[in-house]
Amino acid sequence: MDILATLLLRAQDEKRPLTADEKAKASVMIRASDNAATWALWDAIGKADGLSVANARLGLVETVATPVSWGLTRTTPADQLRLLDAVTSKESVLSVASRSYLLELMNSVRADQAWGVSVVADSGKDTALKNGWLPRDATGLWVVNSVGRVVHKGRTLLVAVLSDDQVSMPVGIDLIEEVVEAAIPAATRALG
Repeated sequence: MDILATLLLRAQDEKRPLTADEKAKASVMIRASDNAATWALWDAIGKADGLSVANARLGLVETVATPVSWGLTRTTPADQLRLLDAVTSKESVLSVASRSYLLELMNSVRADQAWGVSVVADSGKDTALKNGWLPRDATGLWVVNSVGRVVHKGRTLLVAVLSDDQVSMPVGIDLIEEVVEAAIPAATRALG
């Protein structure tokens, strides 16, 4: 999501639409979590330096890109919520067209990618979702994350759950869904 937001900002600055190749790669990167497409777009945005410049414009203050790999970028739930806000808010530096395009892709992830924060979404409502996961080479433990915009009991919510040190991807997914199923209903009840 962050890489595509950065690419869209660059295209806006250059006053051009995304190329057909950029769109094809963006589509499989978001919808299918395709690593080859992500690497190609990581290179296109200027890697860690390009991401860092865009993140400052997007209001992300706790996300640190590493030159080694896009997958090793460190972030926080608060920054992921800031990114989701930039993707959904009218006050965003992203244009209406850029926000719409990113949300369109997030609304149409493949069925095998539709887990995580979407577990609490009202049936029949659009859910904008991006999940990520990575096994750590050093420990064999997994990072499993899920962020998105969901409609729960008629309320539109931005939700970000990040996890670390999971014994497997399925265990990480289960944990995220358990957290979301407990936290979101409690939060919406508290809001009244």
